[in-house]
Amino acid sequence: MTPSRTPLVIHDPTLRDGQHAVRHQLDRDQIRSYAAAADAARIPVVEIGHGNGLGASSYQVGHGRLSDDEMLSTAREALAHSRMAVLMAPAWGTSADLANAVRRGADIARMAVHCTEASATERHLGVIRELGAEAQGVLMMSHMAAPGELAEQCALMVAYGAQAVGIMDSAGHYLPDDVTARITAITAAVDVPVIFHGHNNLGMAVANSVAAAGAGARVIDACARGFGAGAGNTQLEVLVPVLERLGHPTGIDVRLLADAADLAERTLMPAPPTIDSSSLASGLAGVFSGFKKPVLEAATLEGIHPWDLFHELGRRQIIAGQEDVIPDAARSLKAQEACR
Repeated sequence: MTPSRTPLVIHDPTLRDGQHAVRHQLDRDQIRSYAAAADAARIPVVEIGHGNGLGASSYQVGHGRLSDDEMLSTAREALAHSRMAVLMAPAWGTSADLANAVRRGADIARMAVHCTEASATERHLGVIRELGAEAQGVLMMSHMAAPGELAEQCALMVAYGAQAVGIMDSAGHYLPDDVTARITAITAAVDVPVIFHGHNNLGMAVANSVAAAGAGARVIDACARGFGAGAGNTQLEVLVPVLERLGHPTGIDVRLLADAADLAERTLMPAPPTIDSSSLASGLAGVFSGFKKPVLEAATLEGIHPWDLFHELGRRQIIAGQEDVIPDAARSLKAQEACR
């Protein structure tokens, strides 16, 4: 393969997406030490926050150990070179949360919505631009929409002011050809950098990220040791050298990146994410990776097989924020089994 020499921006949400794996309980020392290591490795963007984003700490999805202010202030002090990013879903955060995050030093703010609901980003993308931060828009659960529809939704976000747009493989459902088709359609529809965020439920996160870069994505997300919900995210310290070998400069010091990943494994997580049977079921069924723990809890409570519950949730096409549907679906499956 001829090196393309196309630079990529690596966006590291270890300290945000990784929170899902530890029930949003990262403390100041953990955030400070990893942020400093990521900064030393010259990772361009480090994303901070509750797993579900600004304003999301709640009974429904889990109270964070630290407030948004505490997390952002702690990370900002450790980031001398890397830009600091936040994510917000309109269901959880508000314009006031965005303004507060920018005051705390956020350089980039991403709006995250379901893949067919780009219109929900219009007001907040405008607010981000007014605040002077970089405005980005990402579509979650993107496997639930066809390439053309995703392209249309991304074009809407650009019209609303997004300076980068893209897709999240929230369920870890994609194969490389799926990614290529979607990124190709999006890059043809917009004139801003395109983002890809992968999950590893089927063991394809690095391959899918490489496919995204090959199809024109210019912002790729990845986490140290894949730290994230369920089977985890694209593994950062693997992805970067692979991209470099393929001719995509990242500006990251690979040796220091490996050190940061070692630190993350020692200090952030009980163990690196693995593709267990439940994560595999989640990916196959197209269910949000963050639902792994509540699905297992509900299945155990009702005495049903977790795979059956994952596939029922996939059939119902539930999305992030619909955690309350999980116990109901489990009870429904139990009742169906009792009638057989």
